[in-house]
Amino acid sequence: MRYAWRVCSVTSLGLVLIGIAGSTLNVALPSVVRHFHAGPFESGWILLSFLLVNTASLVFFGRVADLVGRREVYLAGFALFTAASLLAGFAPGVWFLVAMRVVQAVGAAMILANGTVIITDAFPPDRLSQGMGVYIGTLSVAQLAGPTLGGLIAETAGWQWIFWVNVPAGIVAVAWGAMTLRRMPRGPRQPVDALGNALVFAALSALLLALSEAGSAGLTAPVVVAGGVVFAVLAPVIVLVERRAAHPVLDPRLFGGRLLACANLASFCNAMARASLILLVALYFQAARGVDAFTAGLGVLPVPVGMAVASPVTGALGRRVSPYALAVGGALMSAAGLAALALTAGAGTPYWVIGVGLFVAGCGSGAFLTGNTTHVMRALPGGSLGVVNGFRLMVMNVGVVLSVGVSLSVLAASVGPSLGAQVYAGTLSELSPVGVARLMDGFARAYTVLCGVALLGAALSALARSPSPVRSPEGG
Repeated sequence: MRYAWRVCSVTSLGLVLIGIAGSTLNVALPSVVRHFHAGPFESGWILLSFLLVNTASLVFFGRVADLVGRREVYLAGFALFTAASLLAGFAPGVWFLVAMRVVQAVGAAMILANGTVIITDAFPPDRLSQGMGVYIGTLSVAQLAGPTLGGLIAETAGWQWIFWVNVPAGIVAVAWGAMTLRRMPRGPRQPVDALGNALVFAALSALLLALSEAGSAGLTAPVVVAGGVVFAVLAPVIVLVERRAAHPVLDPRLFGGRLLACANLASFCNAMARASLILLVALYFQAARGVDAFTAGLGVLPVPVGMAVASPVTGALGRRVSPYALAVGGALMSAAGLAALALTAGAGTPYWVIGVGLFVAGCGSGAFLTGNTTHVMRALPGGSLGVVNGFRLMVMNVGVVLSVGVSLSVLAASVGPSLGAQVYAGTLSELSPVGVARLMDGFARAYTVLCGVALLGAALSALARSPSPVRSPEGG
């Protein structure tokens, strides 16, 4: 157990690094947008480029780790993420910044695709829920520190330090990981599904391009129509290619059983309901209430506080309550928090009302992530952990990508293209009081959509029960 907890400290440091990097930028995005005078399209892709590349490469690096070694790929991911963070702070233009976000995404995929497998290998099955609770809880801590840190840095040191703050942490992570992690046995040398990866990347890119432009340009805009058509054409092609591939990136067998199929789809729904919440609330405080980035960072804290409280508590309960029940309960809590936000959306809503909704949604996400992850990892045979975990994370990240794309599109549609730039720059409240009223309708719609997705995730979680004689009661 001593080694297991040391491994947990290494993998948790990876989640902290990635979690802080994402949550700081969510809050500081208006500062970056104002610096580069970026339009709505460029503003959205500062976030979406990372999510897209990270999503499309997770399974790839799960497979690569089987070939060259999980420890080696994991540490290389730290190094790449750190180098890209350093260069991002020197970005001379918005598209160079987007390029560095792409490199960051590759490093993050190398870390994320292997962290859960490393920790699952280190902990005995009966203690895995404890380790997983701490591991996921550290993401909550990162998201807890990130918004406040991002707002403070953006207001005092400048947006560049949003990226540079990752550098010393990344160096520490590489050194501590190299000293701590033992070499893990390599998996069978199976070929990487290069064609499948390329097709998934192209389809997701087309879908995201269409989503990101639909709100501001309208559903009939050429780029929206073209993106939708490309996605519609590629989707069946991907199914055909993956059925014939020897080692597909989207393995239909991973959806063969009810447990894995429903649990993975529930992860997708929860990620879609959760991912854009901090971004939406940070934009709400800056665009609708006209507060600075630091104050907005403080305003979103109930979400990560809720996750930080719920994750370790859920992990501790995992020895007495089935992870299945914890996942279902967490999904329902997430839906309840989002429903409260949708029903009370307004420029003058008292903060305590917003805070309660955010806290409940955060608690629900923390409980769901810990319960669902433990439930899935316990159900898998050891030899398939790497690829299936990469696939599980890819499914979740598709939810993250769509969450951000759909939420930003709904907001942009509520105010129209002429005011969309002011929303991203956080200056709408200064320029258009009428626009703020329309934006509130957009927030209400966005929260309603996310709440509906969370309820669907709860229903899928309820269907992800293990067959009774096959799994022990402890396995859910």
